[in-house]
Amino acid sequence: MAREAYVTGVGQSEVGVRLPRHPLLLTVDAVKEALDDAGLTLDQIDGVFSFPGKSAGYLAFSPVGTDDLIEVLNIKSKWQMGAMEQPAQLSAIAMAAWAVKEGICRHVICFRTVYEAGGMANPAEYMPLQQKTTSGFSQWTAPFWATSAACWTAQYAARHVHKYGLTREQLAQIAINGSKNALLNPRARAITKEELTLDKYMSARMISTPLCLYDCDRFSDASTVIIVSAGDALDEVKATPIRIAATAGSVDRYSWDQVDWPASYDCGPDLWKNTDYTVKDVDTVQFYDGFAFLPITWLEGLGFVEKGEGGKFIEGGTRIARDGELPLNTAGGQLGAGRLHGFGFAHEAVTQLRGAAGERQIPGDPKVAVATSGGGPLAAALLLARD
Repeated sequence: MAREAYVTGVGQSEVGVRLPRHPLLLTVDAVKEALDDAGLTLDQIDGVFSFPGKSAGYLAFSPVGTDDLIEVLNIKSKWQMGAMEQPAQLSAIAMAAWAVKEGICRHVICFRTVYEAGGMANPAEYMPLQQKTTSGFSQWTAPFWATSAACWTAQYAARHVHKYGLTREQLAQIAINGSKNALLNPRARAITKEELTLDKYMSARMISTPLCLYDCDRFSDASTVIIVSAGDALDEVKATPIRIAATAGSVDRYSWDQVDWPASYDCGPDLWKNTDYTVKDVDTVQFYDGFAFLPITWLEGLGFVEKGEGGKFIEGGTRIARDGELPLNTAGGQLGAGRLHGFGFAHEAVTQLRGAAGERQIPGDPKVAVATSGGGPLAAALLLARD
């Protein structure tokens, strides 16, 4: 097991909207819970990874860096990394897995902290809303007046509608499923207070055709922590370890008029290259749903269905329900549980594989899960297994 990597601890802060608690303190809350879950202490942590790291000018998007956490908790880190130039959020966990496999670290804290609901309280200081911003990521989209991810994601969705016949009634099932599951997730109750109906979905205002209000995730304030440990360090932890069986990532061009299909279609096949598992072994999927269309691209990209068949698969919602053949986003996803920006999916996958999800626990004895993050030009995926 020395060359294996495991998730040994998960933690999450309070999730809410415009929380009065500083985002660094939310991160500390999540770290404490993850350490307690793993049965580790801070002096056993020797690595800190994040995505994308502290981003000047985008502090609501990413308010806490690895330096901040190392300083405030006095962590003796051998390796740290936080950078935007990675293939989506969960790549931080993949990088941590490589660090422990190579013997650089034994126990690594991976975290993602967001404070976008709080940041929205002062839109003048929230750079993604400044349409004239032409630096960084925005330089590839602002010239087309496409400053919102809803704009370019809607173009992918519209192409799917025209080429494969995706309907709004099919698309609605992602958001409806998310609301049902969120109501069973105590940490999502500040985000979702009632179940979404098809009538309510169909009458919602359009944001960018074909995506309506309920197809867009909700800004939230929260921190999620995943602890990754080396295979030869498992005797130091108390929790049920979940093996990181495979990782994959993909990066496409950022220019929104140059991308063919979301990077999930390139990332998907790579996840299965170095494992004996197949899609038939997967018990639950936690797919990034910053927009309701994105889980469809993951269903097709990872090979659960053929390209163009995602809409038919989710039709009616029974296949993706908690008791369906492929339970999807069992904690509510970002549509139902808040925009935790990717890390919430890894947290929920581990929780389900441990059988610790309470009211929302899927039936049977789940042993394999997939968690993904990203949309558009960025994509990352984890295959997690309980041995």
